[in-house]
Amino acid sequence: MNPLFVALTALAISMALTPILIRLAPRLRMVDLPDPRKVHALPIPRVGGLGIVIGTLLALLLWMPEQSWFAAYLSGGLILLAFGAADDSFELGHYTKFIGQIAAAVAVVYWGDVWISHMPFLAADLAPEIGKPFTVFALVGVINAINHSDGLDGLAGGETLMSFGSIAYLSLVEGPSSLVMLVAAITGGVFGFLRFNTHPAKVFMGDAGSQFIGFTLGVSVLLLTQHRGTTISMALPALIVGLPIVDILAVLALRMRGGMNVFRATRNHVHHRLLDLGFTHHQVVVIIYTIQALLVSGALVFSYENDAIILTGYLLICLTLFAAIGLAERYGWRRLGAAEKDSGSNDPELRMHRWAIGYAGVTVPAFLVLACLAATRVTLDFGLIAAVIIIMVLASLRLKSGADWWLRLALFCGAACAIYLYQSAGIGNSLVADVGDIYLATLAVAVAVAMRFGANQGFATTPLDVLLVIVVLGGGLLSLRVSGDQGIAGMILRLAVLFYGCELTVSGVKNRTRLNEWSLMGVSLVLIGKLLSSA
Repeated sequence: MNPLFVALTALAISMALTPILIRLAPRLRMVDLPDPRKVHALPIPRVGGLGIVIGTLLALLLWMPEQSWFAAYLSGGLILLAFGAADDSFELGHYTKFIGQIAAAVAVVYWGDVWISHMPFLAADLAPEIGKPFTVFALVGVINAINHSDGLDGLAGGETLMSFGSIAYLSLVEGPSSLVMLVAAITGGVFGFLRFNTHPAKVFMGDAGSQFIGFTLGVSVLLLTQHRGTTISMALPALIVGLPIVDILAVLALRMRGGMNVFRATRNHVHHRLLDLGFTHHQVVVIIYTIQALLVSGALVFSYENDAIILTGYLLICLTLFAAIGLAERYGWRRLGAAEKDSGSNDPELRMHRWAIGYAGVTVPAFLVLACLAATRVTLDFGLIAAVIIIMVLASLRLKSGADWWLRLALFCGAACAIYLYQSAGIGNSLVADVGDIYLATLAVAVAVAMRFGANQGFATTPLDVLLVIVVLGGGLLSLRVSGDQGIAGMILRLAVLFYGCELTVSGVKNRTRLNEWSLMGVSLVLIGKLLSSA
């Protein structure tokens, strides 16, 4: 089974369930109320984790090949879902939450037989009597590290997506093939959630989501580093998990030094400290994304290096960050924010924004149709996708609420088909390739203009955009490193540009949605027609 299909299955389930769960949140008593420690001022549903867990597990149940560890992982995930959902509804105590975390970890370690036998700096393997209890402790630690990093919109989800990306690459190189499926499923589930969690968030993942993500991350790292025959460094988990590890250790140290209960929630996580220094919500998330991307990149570059080199680099990066924060706090440094611009005070900028909106709104639908017309051969897969697009477009026409989401999904499916068919046609026709690339370059300029001048018109740059740029660039570079195929890297970059163009046509051009819908119908009919003619 193609891992991309697994990821899309989880993404679709997560995106479809989340709006429904948001409406049900008050009945489920799963609403996060404001308090002095938190950064949100209004009650927010915390049901996003249910969508992540259900999307991930259903995708795995549908497509995961039989594995000795999967039943144990599934049991652990369901245990954390039950305890996490109960905590999101009734505020369980810390010790009760630990019971669920330990039970999930024990299931994987003692039933699934996934445990730490290789350790950094140790030539001999650990005995089961030592390695298995230590693995339970380590898994609980990772679960809590991710749980406590979930303090700002998009933060925990974005950090862990980078970690899962590095695991996916390393597992393609030498890890077990089933691990790619696991990582694909959780990545799709988290991406579907992040669409609703970008600041200002419509939903939080809650403990059900953060604990499940931390659990899956810990299990994935174990499967990557502890399988037989691996040659990657045993210190690599530090870089893969990244900043959440050192953050929770620093928080525990500060609480102990202050004589506080180590389990009592406080505002001394790294994101809280950056907020207190005057950085905005977006800026803090981008700073942490950048540090996490640096650590995860180190895991890819130094995956076969000496354990001491890896841990030294990890500690240097983390210590530099915390030293800078500590010095800023000690000497009273604060960032001064700039005054926001009035959306109507600068007519040239507003005109530039409207130009970008109009250009994308007309040319993106045209490109979708023309790219499909340029295709020389269409397989049955595209016929099935065309049928799905028609269903999504009809849903967007019929539904009053949620119509934009169905249209977005249809546009993204159509964009993926268009880029693949355009690139395939361009292999045999240089004119098609040149014209298409010139257009996509102009579309990239239009998207950049819309982001630059659209802060007050509903299309501003967000941390999710930064995350997508990191993912796209990383995916393109890694595809070159894995296969040396520049075509795959080019396809990823072109698809990212067209996806942003599609988003611009939906979010910025309300009166042109009919053009999008008619173009998608045209795409579907062209694909079906070409399929029938080639049969």
